[in-house]
Amino acid sequence: MPMSTAGATGKQSVMIDLQNRPLAWKIGAVFVGTLFLALSSYIEVPMVPVPVTLQTFAVALVGALYGWRLGGVTITAWLVEGALGLPVLAGGAAGIHHFLGPTGGYLFAFPIAGMVMGFLAERGWNGQRVVLAFAGMLASNILCLVLGAAWLAALVGAEQAIVLGVVPFLLGAVLKSALGAAVLKLVSGRTARLPE
Repeated sequence: MPMSTAGATGKQSVMIDLQNRPLAWKIGAVFVGTLFLALSSYIEVPMVPVPVTLQTFAVALVGALYGWRLGGVTITAWLVEGALGLPVLAGGAAGIHHFLGPTGGYLFAFPIAGMVMGFLAERGWNGQRVVLAFAGMLASNILCLVLGAAWLAALVGAEQAIVLGVVPFLLGAVLKSALGAAVLKLVSGRTARLPE
């Protein structure tokens, strides 16, 4: 799979160039991406009212690798799977009720956060610029927290939403962002050595 670098316009693009691939490649990428997102959901630390998982790490990484369009489609497809009853959400959860309860805001934030990271990656915030990759990953994670807490505030109040839905996750957001930037750096270094 060719990896992209700066194009003729000088604009950076995503690390995995799926945009110019046949539809079958894109469908396969969506399948692999939803599988990766589902697996990330099983790695969790139980907390109330929202568990800590690797979902935000996976969401940002899918966005960075796939770009904002295909990343958004992939993340949305994964959420549809969960809403339809497939056990792909945190801890193997499933069902539409998860989109209506305390976790709903975080779930609805995932496609937006992934698309933001994809948009930034397309502009060079990727493994070739690891500090920018970290900043993009962190922005994606923080966006999930902000949107999720806004939803949670409607259920438990603003102060409780911040105490329960943001503060416990800040250190994890930084660590997951660093891990995401490191993965992008590794992918970038590896693909730079591949023949075109």
